[in-house]
Amino acid sequence: MDNKVLNWKDVIHYTVNGNPKPDKRVEKTEAEWQEILTPEQFRITRKKGTERPHSGALCSIYDTGRYNCVCCGTPLFDSTIKFNSGTGWPSFTQPIKENAIKYIKDTSFGMTRVEVLCNTCDAHQGHVFPDGPEPSGLRYCINSEALSMEKENDAQ
Repeated sequence: MDNKVLNWKDVIHYTVNGNPKPDKRVEKTEAEWQEILTPEQFRITRKKGTERPHSGALCSIYDTGRYNCVCCGTPLFDSTIKFNSGTGWPSFTQPIKENAIKYIKDTSFGMTRVEVLCNTCDAHQGHVFPDGPEPSGLRYCINSEALSMEKENDAQ
């Protein structure tokens, strides 16, 4: 993980002034994404859907490892910064790298939120809120279906 701890001010800066440049880009057509994703993964990541709270397989898993984008495999979050927020979605305090996540102002449903996407392939992951634990004060509220868990033993 990067040494810099992102905070809400950093998140708002990215939504207003543009996002950090990703290490690489992965782009596919809608048909190509449909071929490699399950219908639920496609609905959430490519159509900006949301899974029901407490329904995701990764909500209650706290194994050591990385959480990668289900679409392109880019590492997004580390298990060391996952916490139980009680919201029903996997929650993290920081991305694995500053440029792993893209931030977009979201004014849907009559509220203002910050949507988080995989910065490599633009897959919808969820939202980030300024009500997380210290030191960042951030809560990345992520759809289980948008992630794949790579356990530490598997990564070697």
